[in-house]
Amino acid sequence: MTTITLQLDDAKAEALRKRAQRVGLEPEQLLRASVDDLIAQPDADFDHAADRVLAKNRELYTRLA
Repeated sequence: MTTITLQLDDAKAEALRKRAQRVGLEPEQLLRASVDDLIAQPDADFDHAADRVLAKNRELYTRLA
């Protein structure tokens, strides 16, 4: 496992601590969950390309259905 060190100004660190506390987590746990969610999101370029291909071939897909 890799460790990454992140510097936050005091106001952001306090806001992170408070938000984590509200959801019953340690700040590190909240950050880990946030990073997991961010990484799991599909790439916008892929979504755009997939939408373009689907739109381009919509008539073909309709005939094949």
